[in-house]
Amino acid sequence: NVALEYGIPPASTSEEFQEYIMNVMDVSKNWLPGLDFSKVSCTVFEDDQLRHPLSRIFGCEPDYNAYTKKTNPKPIPEHPGLRSAGGHIHVETNLPKLEVVKAMDFFLAIPAMKMDKDGAKRRKLYGKPGAFRGKVYGVEYRTLSNFWIFERRTIDWVWRNTERALSSVKDAFVLPETVREIIENDDQERAQKLIDFYHL
Repeated sequence: NVALEYGIPPASTSEEFQEYIMNVMDVSKNWLPGLDFSKVSCTVFEDDQLRHPLSRIFGCEPDYNAYTKKTNPKPIPEHPGLRSAGGHIHVETNLPKLEVVKAMDFFLAIPAMKMDKDGAKRRKLYGKPGAFRGKVYGVEYRTLSNFWIFERRTIDWVWRNTERALSSVKDAFVLPETVREIIENDDQERAQKLIDFYHL
């Protein structure tokens, strides 16, 4: 498509996680002199920016919904130039995958609704609640956009809240039943209540 996609080595601490992400972005800028990263997670490109056939292709491998246990449908944008960017989190864990994904919705996607200004628009394409791919080592959580990758503060927040999600599954914490509905409906008021009550 039209985005730069990259991965990082596995990290065992928040500091490593921050360093790997910031480093690969710095290296990428050196490869692309004169260009910089856009911090928006969803935007509309003009036709003259989408001349290459590959820029018109949406979706690669399918991802899945932790709530329905079904494949998420291939996204169809409302505008042909609409594109979005993800900030997917790969987690090594032996915990039940579906429960991990749902916990990450609670600890990450709910507060992200307040942090990601383009999030609601992006979720019409990607980033549905419970979006994930199963991996041999754990899960790839696919709900968040790229909003968090640009600052060490938000990278650390993702690390810490991912740890909270894993701990909640270990401790059999009962998640609020409304999490999926709040994300799907972009219910800002109810999201804020959860954020305040649970200190997300």
